Amino acid sequence: MIEGIKLKKLKRIDDERGYLMEILRKDDEIFEEFGQAYITCVNPDYVKGWHMHENQTDHFVCVKGNAKVVLCDKRKNSKTFNEVNEFLLGEKEENRILLKIPRKVMHGFESADENMALILNFPTKTYDYVNPDEIRLAFNSKEIAFEWKAKKGG
Repeated sequence: MIEGIKLKKLKRIDDERGYLMEILRKDDEIFEEFGQAYITCVNPDYVKGWHMHENQTDHFVCVKGNAKVVLCDKRKNSKTFNEVNEFLLGEKEENRILLKIPRKVMHGFESADENMALILNFPTKTYDYVNPDEIRLAFNSKEIAFEWKAKKGG
């Protein structure tokens, strides 16, 4: 696994009314700091990626549908430089995961089935509209040894 990636298995508590599922707490070992929270969705047949951050750590959880999240380590001094990892995040018990994505790790995601996937992210920094902390590659870039199922992206 890519150096610095952390996973937190999420526990769902069900009753006759529905369920409750804690995602991220400030007393979690996985927690760094809070910047903001936002939801991003990807439609079937599309990819969101590739991008990475110099100063921000992301924390992804798929709250609706199923998402394939793919990471590639672009830190030249890392033991796992250029390693690619895939994670399935979603509604099934085994896929209820909070995925911590370290700085300088390229990432992207697509729907893992024919439905929209909705990801909730808790980045450690707030988005800077004037100087965004984002480095992007085309979703089909040959710099990363991975081919998406979806053929449209951005």
